[in-house]
Amino acid sequence: MMGSSAAALTGLMFVVITLVTDSIRSRPRPEDGLSTFSTPTVYHFCAALLISGIALAPWHSLWVPGIAIALLGLVGTVYIARIALRTWGLTSYRAEIDDWIFYSILPCVAYVVTLVSGLLLAHFTRIVLFALAGATFLLVFIGIRNAWDVVTYLAIRPDPEPDEESTSASGSESAKA
Repeated sequence: MMGSSAAALTGLMFVVITLVTDSIRSRPRPEDGLSTFSTPTVYHFCAALLISGIALAPWHSLWVPGIAIALLGLVGTVYIARIALRTWGLTSYRAEIDDWIFYSILPCVAYVVTLVSGLLLAHFTRIVLFALAGATFLLVFIGIRNAWDVVTYLAIRPDPEPDEESTSASGSESAKA
């Protein structure tokens, strides 16, 4: 169930980005918004899909899927740390508390739980599977919320004026895309 949901939502993100391409290109430094807000959303959906695929494979031992899940958790944790640093350094948008919660803090929690779950899978299988399911659900819910955040932002915010890019006094023009 989680894998198919994640796969479908990943596809929808591609459709949304395709539909709003003109709006994204007209914004200052659109690559900042894409790499900071949209790409992690797709990454979360793909991580949920990968966790589901690993969990469904007919393994002979729990060591191999545990290592694969732990590696996914490690890579995800490092990736989210990079996203947090990128968010901190944005000049075209000042992240608000909900951005920090849903783009950095909660994903980091999900990936750390995934990492620990992978490491402990062979030893505490039953409890670890519940924790892993919770982390996977969290990634999908974060992805849904963040996709909605990006889409509503792009739908509501007017395109910047040509000289608004250079005269923005507050530096808080949003770069979400």
